[in-house]
Amino acid sequence: MGSSPAPQLDTLGQDVDAPPRQSMLRIGARSVAWLPPLLLLMVIAVIDVNTSREFRVISWIVVVPGIAAALCGVWTTAAFSVLSIATYASVDQAWPDQFQTGLPDFILVAVGGVLAVGACWIRVRGEGRWLHMRDIAETTRRTVLRPLPPRWGGLDHAAVYLAADSVARVGGDFYDIQPSRFGTRVLLGDVQGKGLGAVDAAAMLLSSFRESGYHTEDLKLVAERLEIGMRRHRFYRVQVGRDDGDRFATAVLIGFPPPDGDAGHVQVVNFGHQPPLIVGRGGVRELPPGDGLPLGLGDLTDRPPLVQRVTLADDETLLLVTDGVTEARDTHGMFFPLNATVAEAVRTDPDAALPEHLVRLVRDATLEHCNGHLADDTTVFAVRNVDGAVSASATFL
Repeated sequence: MGSSPAPQLDTLGQDVDAPPRQSMLRIGARSVAWLPPLLLLMVIAVIDVNTSREFRVISWIVVVPGIAAALCGVWTTAAFSVLSIATYASVDQAWPDQFQTGLPDFILVAVGGVLAVGACWIRVRGEGRWLHMRDIAETTRRTVLRPLPPRWGGLDHAAVYLAADSVARVGGDFYDIQPSRFGTRVLLGDVQGKGLGAVDAAAMLLSSFRESGYHTEDLKLVAERLEIGMRRHRFYRVQVGRDDGDRFATAVLIGFPPPDGDAGHVQVVNFGHQPPLIVGRGGVRELPPGDGLPLGLGDLTDRPPLVQRVTLADDETLLLVTDGVTEARDTHGMFFPLNATVAEAVRTDPDAALPEHLVRLVRDATLEHCNGHLADDTTVFAVRNVDGAVSASATFL
């Protein structure tokens, strides 16, 4: 499980975005949304039959189409409207010696049924539009955060993306793995700002990474192309009248060696991002922060970002997060203690260092710390070598 971005709040397999209606009114795969209005209609009829002559409740049947309108489709609501009118007429006229509510309440039930059908039609149409927009957002998210095959590029990986905007479902966080003949490259980052402009910048950076990460041998050149791509993108946005200001992106670029490369080490370029953690059975250590400026701000210095060479054992996992994790606050304003939380978990259970377990741990602990109230988009990404090298079965065209 693990690496494919899936529905919001859980890329490890659970869809928390249930359909907007009838999520609880199912038995197996069958909808039973018709059952509550039917039971209500029967209860009203039975109560009316068994009450005294002067006390009549049959006119309450007007609420049955309203309940159906909230739960059922248009045709089912129309059927309940007709059934309510028929039931009202039958019960009201069944005992001539009792007080009869008569024509005024009959008109009330009929008009209530018509209004319920209209309200249901509006609701269903709105739901259809909502589902269409959700599909668009889902397609956009999967375009930016593409699903990753298991053990892609010789890496065991797991990821979770938590969108702070539950409607948009996608933001400025991005990550990817790109295998190449020069080794496997990993990128995680966070575009400054929110909205479609941030999504656009993230998509551009991923596109640049997938091409340069595949064709370029030197990781330093991959880093330079990401910087140039961000500046070109910003210039383009200005020219088309969509100036986002000095938009930039923090990121971490990692290069895993090919099978015949420098085993036991990775290369890391940090563009002003939170340093990754190396998590293993022996504990947790944080990589040096590096001296790179965020992508898009490289023109402020004449010195390219440093390519660090970091020792990484086969049983160690690289944990990368965006600031949605490190800046999550509890009710007292305290930041989430990522390092201490991970270290304690590994000390208790060494298997917590496995990518899937590690991502699930950080996700759950972050949500618990902030009580589920995310202030920013949050990404947790963990990668580890499979058998200590990039998969020899990968095919490169």
